[in-house]
Order: sequence, then C-alpha cells, then structure tokens
Amino acid sequence: MKDWAFVGRAGELARLTSTATDQRRSGLILSGAAGVGKSRLLREAVTGLDPHAYAVLTAAASVAGCGLPFGGLAQILPPDPPAGLSQAGLLRWALDILHAEAGGRPIVLAVDDTHLLDPPSAALVHLLVRHGATLLATLRSAAAVPAPVSALWTEGLVRHAELGPLDAAGSQDLLAAMLGGPVETGSAQRLVALAGGNPLMLRELVQAARGGGEMTRAYGIWRWTGRLALAPSLADLVDAHIGGLAPAVRDVVELVAFGEPIGLPLLLAVADPAAVEAAEERELIRVHGDGRRRPARLAHPLYGEVVRRQCPVSRARRLLATLADLVEGTGARRRDDLLRVAVWRLDSGTAQDGARLLDAAALAFGRLDLTLAHRLAAAAWDAGAGHPATELLATALLLSGRPHEALAAINTPAPAADDIPAPAAGAGAEAVHRTEAADNAGEAGSAGALVALRATVAFWGLGHAGAADELAASADAVTEPGPAARLRAVEALMRLQLNQLDRARELADAVLADAEPADGRPADGRPAARADVSARNLARCAQALLAAAGGDPQRSADLVAQIQADAPAWWRDAPALHFLLPVALGTRVSVALDLGALDEILTAEFADLAQTGGFGFGAGWVALLQAHAARLRGRTGDALRGAEQACVTLSAHGRYAALAHTARALAAALRGDLPVATAAMASAETADGTCERLFHPWHETARAWTVACAGDVAGAVQILTELAGRLRADGLAGHELLAWHDVVRLGRADLAADRIAGLLAEIPGGPAAPLLLRHARAAAADDPAALLAVARDFAASGYRVFAAEAAATAAPLFRAARDPRALAAHTLLADVLAGCDTLRTPALRSVQPALTNRERQVAELAAAGARSRDIADRLYLSPRTVENHLQRVYAKLGVSGRTELAPALRSLPQ
Repeated sequence: MKDWAFVGRAGELARLTSTATDQRRSGLILSGAAGVGKSRLLREAVTGLDPHAYAVLTAAASVAGCGLPFGGLAQILPPDPPAGLSQAGLLRWALDILHAEAGGRPIVLAVDDTHLLDPPSAALVHLLVRHGATLLATLRSAAAVPAPVSALWTEGLVRHAELGPLDAAGSQDLLAAMLGGPVETGSAQRLVALAGGNPLMLRELVQAARGGGEMTRAYGIWRWTGRLALAPSLADLVDAHIGGLAPAVRDVVELVAFGEPIGLPLLLAVADPAAVEAAEERELIRVHGDGRRRPARLAHPLYGEVVRRQCPVSRARRLLATLADLVEGTGARRRDDLLRVAVWRLDSGTAQDGARLLDAAALAFGRLDLTLAHRLAAAAWDAGAGHPATELLATALLLSGRPHEALAAINTPAPAADDIPAPAAGAGAEAVHRTEAADNAGEAGSAGALVALRATVAFWGLGHAGAADELAASADAVTEPGPAARLRAVEALMRLQLNQLDRARELADAVLADAEPADGRPADGRPAARADVSARNLARCAQALLAAAGGDPQRSADLVAQIQADAPAWWRDAPALHFLLPVALGTRVSVALDLGALDEILTAEFADLAQTGGFGFGAGWVALLQAHAARLRGRTGDALRGAEQACVTLSAHGRYAALAHTARALAAALRGDLPVATAAMASAETADGTCERLFHPWHETARAWTVACAGDVAGAVQILTELAGRLRADGLAGHELLAWHDVVRLGRADLAADRIAGLLAEIPGGPAAPLLLRHARAAAADDPAALLAVARDFAASGYRVFAAEAAATAAPLFRAARDPRALAAHTLLADVLAGCDTLRTPALRSVQPALTNRERQVAELAAAGARSRDIADRLYLSPRTVENHLQRVYAKLGVSGRTELAPALRSLPQ
C-alpha cells in the first residue's frame, strides 16, 4: 500500500511546528506506543519548515545503530571523524561541524526513536540543545531512555508530552485515505475500533482485508465483510508488541482476551496476582477505574484477536468454562453477565439450558447484535427452547438479510424431546422447568405466529408481493381472535407497502377498534379480532405511516411513541416492526422537513447500533436519512455520499435498494450531475420495488429533478403535477405538499400556490409548512420583498437550498424594478451558497451564468476594487477591452455595477 496523505493530528502538528519556529522554545519530545504515528507526525512537522530559514537535521535511531558510537546520528554526521580524539573531543568536533553546516541558521534537530540512541549520540543531542538547537523528537512509551535525553525534560530544557491514540474521526479519515475513497459507516466503525487508534495497526488491518478479498467497493464506497483476515504481517506485528510471555503471564492475557472486560477481583481469584501485575506493567492489560468492579481489558483490541486465535482449542474451552463458572459463582448480577455467560457456555461446549440461551439471544437481539442473536437463538433451538427460539432465530436471519435461511428455520421441525441434551449437572429441576415452560409458551398460539412470520419473511425478505394475499387466506381459516388480529395487522402493513392504502387503513382500524360492527361481523366477513400487544402495535405502525405521509406529523409521532413504549412486549415476535418502525420515523421527519427531529434520529442509539450490529436495512435507512438532512442543508456532496452508502448497504440487504437509488439520483440532480442522476434513476427503475410501492412519491420526485437537470423544466413540472394528483386521490397530503413546493421551486408557483394554501387549511403540516406557503405566495405574486424575507427565514431554519432559490428568484425582480435591495438579495444568495456544496438547480442556474476565464479574471479584480486601468496593466489589455469585458459580465450576472459585483461573483460555482 503506497504512502497516504497525512490526516488528523492537526493540534499535535501545530504544536510541533510552533515549537520549531519559536526561538523561545528549546524543543518537544513526544512519547507514544509503537505504531501510534509518532514518526509520520515528526516527518510532517519538519517537511513544512523552510530550509532557507532553518537548518533541519533529521535522524532516525535504530536497533542496528544503537551499539555504534554516533550510530544514531550517522545520517547527519560526516562518515570519517578525525582520528585520535577523546570522547569529549569527538563531541566538540561533531558540535562544531553541525553549527558550521547550519551557516548561522537556527538548528532544528529532528530525531525519531530517541530511546534507541547510543550514548555518544544521546550526549550530542543534549549538547546541541544546550547550545541553542531546537529538538523535535519521539520515543516509545515505557522504553528505557538514555540519561542525557531524559535529563532534557527533567532539567526543563525541553517539554515532554504523550501522544495518545488517533481519535475516531482522524482514524476514519485515515482509513479513507488508505483506501482512496469513502468507507461504509459500519465498516469504518468496526475497523477503527479494532485498530484502537493505532495507524500502523489500521494499515495492517486494511492490507490484510484487501489481500484476503474482504474489502469490496461499489458506488465508490468501500465495505468490509467483517471477516478478519489475520495475515502473517498483522500477527507478527501484534506478537512484536506482546513479546515472549512467561506461562503465568500468558494465562492472564488469555483470560482477559476471552473474558474482557473482566473484574479485577475475579481475575485475581483465578490467576497469579504477580502475573497480573506483570501483565499490567508491560501494558498488555489495562485496569480501568470503575467503582468496585475495576474491569481489566487488553491494552489493544487486536491483542485479543491474535491471542484468541493462537490459543489451542482445548485450553480455550477450559478458560471459557472457568470464566462462566466464576461469574455464575458471583450470582451474575449484572445484565451483561447473562449474555457473557451464555456465550462462554456456548463456546466452551457447556451450554445446555435452552431457556437461558433464549434469554441471552433476546438480549443480543435487543442490542441489534444480529450475528450473536443468531448464534444464541440457534443454540437455544437445538437445546429445545421451542417455537420462541424459532421465531427469534428466523427474525435475526431476516434482519441480517438472509431470508432463505430464515424460511428454512421456520420450516424445520423442532428437535424431538429425545434429541435434546439433558441439562448440565447442577442445573437441576429449575433448568428442566424453564425449558419446558418455554416450550409450552411457544406452543400456545404458535401456529398463527409462525404463519405471520413466514409471510413476513416472504414479503420483506424475498419481495414476494403475493404473500399479502396468502396471509389474508390464512387469516380466513383462523378461528382464534388473537392470532387472527396478528395476521390482519401484518397484512395491513403489507397492503400499505403495496400502496393499497384504503385496504391498509381498513385493516389497521379494525385491529385497533377490537370490536365487531353492528351486524356482528367485520366488514370483510372475517372472524372478530382480540388484538394482543404485538397486533396493536403493528396496526399503530400502519396508522403512523399513513399519518406521516398524510401530513399529520404530530399524530404520527404520538403513535410511534406508543409503539416504542410497548417495545419490550413486541421486540421478539413482531419482526415487521423492525422494518416499518424506522420507516415510520423516517417518513415523518422527511415529509415534515423536520431537521431537528432528523438530527435527533441520527444521533440516537439506534443509528449506531444499526450501523455496527449487522442490521443492513437499519444501516441503509440511517444513511438515507443522513442524505436527506444533508440535501436540505445544501451539502449535496454529503447527500450523494450518504445515498451511495445506502445503495451499498441496501443492495447487499436485498430490499429497498430502489429507494437508495432514487436518493442518489436526487442528490446528483441537485448538483447538476446529469450522468450520475440518469444512471441512478435507471438503477432505480430496474430494482425490484414491487413490495415498496408506498415510496413512489420519492421515486417520481427524483425522476422530475433528473428531467429538470437535463434542461426539461416543463417536463419536470408535468411529472410533479401528475404526481400531486395521484397523491391527492390517495390522501397523502404531506407528500402532495412537497410535490407542489417542488413545482414552486421550478418556477411555476402560479400552478401551486392556491393548492398549497388549501392543503394547509386541511392538514397541520410540519415546521416548514408555513415557510413553504409563504414561498409559494411570494413567487406567484412576483413579490421580491416577500421572497427575500422568506429566503432569510429559510436560511435561519437551515433550509439552505430553499433559501438560495428564493433569493435567486428575488434578485432579478429587484433589478427589474431598479430596487437597490437587489444587492441584499445577491449578498444573501452568496452567503447561503458559501455554506453549500455544488448546487445547480434551475432557479440557481438563471443567476449563475457561465463566464469566460478572462471575464472572470477581470470581474474578480474589479470586485476587489481595482481600477480599469490597473486591471488593463495587470492583464496586458487595453482599458477599453477591460470595460467591454465588465459590461458583458454585468449583463450576464444581471447587476448594475461594481457595487453588486462581489456578491454576484460569490454566488457562482467556484
């Protein structure tokens, strides 16, 4: 892997640079762990120094040179010192030679790995500092340091600071630099966590992953499979950090590797206390202060990966069983203990309590750790936990994007009682009772639950639209009211996704009403329902989606709050909600244009869990919301990257990929990037969106803006007006409002203003609704003052795209009226666009004409205050030619003179 651009460490780099250039400071020595980036930081600091102003002497000590006199500074000293000199004489000779070569310039001495300096070199470094040189140096933490070097900071001649791990943001930037492109968020977070802020470890991880074929690239985004390819170079690097270990110390390291975080009292109970101290002193483990527990962890995440892989299987199983016994012996009081003990029992081959495994699987599932939930649920199923284990296993597989395996799990008969291992010794009657209770609980009503689950997998996992009709037929055959309600609630969500809105409303309302109509039977002739918690919340989710799309965000929020309050009751047995609840949340904030609520979702725990736990749909949906928020704020580059991340994640997941492609098309169209927008729309058209017809407004909106990007604004307006008509018929007033506002943005407010006013008389709308109405009325009336006012309010609310377009519409109206407020409109436009990425919508293209290179040169000099004669002299033109250029620029930009030139130029693409 070639060297990459220096990223991160801005503060540390500035500190080194200021130390080198400030003659009042004698130097700075940075210490840090191997691979933390000391050498690269030092190299960057001295590379930026002017060699004419400073005599920069650079040396790197090494093991090879530490036994030779002046071996550590061989790079900066002549190869043949005078013969017959004493040690003191050699030091004086070296000092004089270096000062002579400096030629009166201040000496900046940069020494890497000073802990490896031989004694004469260390002494010379000390002398150089005492004679006025500035020292920039690095050394490895915990390494023995030559006395002359350590004396430098103990005597106050230089400062000493610790260089800590690279922070997460810097590590992610470094990862992108190494790979030459952006990395999918979840992949980046996992790789950065494994590297532990160590750039060298991160490089080895990336090289191993690429060499092992575990890094793939699509839509310009890198994605890691999650499988750690432990290349020999990576293992050797970790071995070099760990070094040779005494058996007792290795026992400590292995116990912590398998059990971290492990409380210090527990560790001391099974390991030699002296060995624990030795491991901590060697910085192999770290003990953190956390009350009485004081957990111990390995000093670096990769140590655990290497130690666990190198540990023999038999010893690993023994250690895991020991850890499980230890924690269970203390009562397993913490919530995490249940999960940890279950995993240790499973990996040690001592797990036989199906109910406990099922509880642990549910805990992992609640954290969206789907890989672990799958393992534990499968083990619980094998141990006889019955239908609840089947449901949880299938749900984990579905959410992991493995629907075929989920269906296989549903269709596989549970193990016969004779095949289930007896509980482990000591588990006794309690374990037997728990397993039988779980089995009995699963049997009750399991038929209806499995029918609903099978249909859920077929519909949301495999995209089988016919699953809705099959589910309806199954519901007709169910006589028990509870299971019937569950099936009808799931069907309601399916009908909603198929855009069969009337049927979806009817089913959801019937489930929540939980009562028979006057004639004694539901309108569709099916059995009456008595909805349980899961059924009620499935129906609420359908209603929340309808309210969000219908322009009533508060009602949608209230319904979502009820669903979230009931989450512990439905989390395991209503898998459809794991798809549709995020969709309801996202639809509410997206249709309402609620930037504050969008930010809350993106900073909530769900976003992190979805991106790191293997929940592909959740991660993709989060990326879509990130793209939407960025697009509203005018950060079209971020919007495009977010949409591309969604394309990568959702394409791999198998569902909702069409929605990601439409988001990519929309972001590209706003940037004026027609090839990307067209390609993205083509991908959206070919993606299987049969079960995602509810999202057709987003698709049509993206298609309209792609057509507008191609220059056919009238065609785009026609697409949007036809879309608005369909949305009105469907009762999706929230989406209809957005469609009409897009018509306003495309210059046809005359078609939209009255309908927007009528809509907002019928629906509450979101926080942006009053602004959208003001924008429409001002544009329809050609009222530049009102447009400027709403542009300012758009900008204050964060809607930079709308603000720029409103200001761009106001500016020519002011100019036509010879109103001096044209300058204010241009200034606002320039200020708003300064906070945006590339933005090339039709409204902005009208005030962003193309200037020739010469016209731009002349205009920029004029805007800076240069007179025409001075411009002519500078560009070797005649004054008349300069004036002709300026007149063409004024005409193109629609400005009256130089006073309006600067803001108008700032509004042009750079």
